[in-house]
Amino acid sequence: MKEYLPLHLCGIASLVAAAALVTQHHNLIKVTYFIAIIPALMALVTPDLPHDYLHYRFWKFFFHHMAISWAGVLLILVHPVTITWKTTVKVFGLLVLYTIAMGFVNQALGANYLYLSRTPYVETPLDWLGDGFWYYINLGLLAFGSFWLLYFIYRIFSKSV
Repeated sequence: MKEYLPLHLCGIASLVAAAALVTQHHNLIKVTYFIAIIPALMALVTPDLPHDYLHYRFWKFFFHHMAISWAGVLLILVHPVTITWKTTVKVFGLLVLYTIAMGFVNQALGANYLYLSRTPYVETPLDWLGDGFWYYINLGLLAFGSFWLLYFIYRIFSKSV
C-alpha cells in the first residue's frame, strides 16, 4: 500500500493539473507547467513498471503520463498566464520543500517517493547521477535545469505571439 499513494511527482502533478483545469487558477497553472511536462515525459521514456504490456497498470501508466504532459501544455497555451524568472524560482522552491517533506515520508513509510531513497529497479538515467550526496545534488541540478529549459521555451514562444 505504501507505494501506491499519489506522492510521486507525477501523482502530485496530476492532482494539481486537475485542480488547475477545473479552477483555472493562474498559480496552479504555473505550477502544473513546471512539474508536469518534463517529469511525465521522462517517465514515459524510462518507465519504472513491474507489469508487462498485457496488464492494465501498464496501459494506465502510459495514458496517465501522456495526459499529465498534455495538461501542462494545454493549460499554458489556453490561459493567459505570465511566467517570469521569479515564478520559476518560486515553483522550484516549492519543489525543494516538497522533496524535503517526501524525505521524511520515505523514512517513516520505508517508501521511495521521488526516488530519493534509491534509483528505480529498472535502469534509468537516474543511475547516472551518482551515489549518496552527489545523487541529491545532481538530482536537484537536473530539476533546476528542466525548470530553466521550460522557462526558456516559454520566453521564446511568448515573444513570438
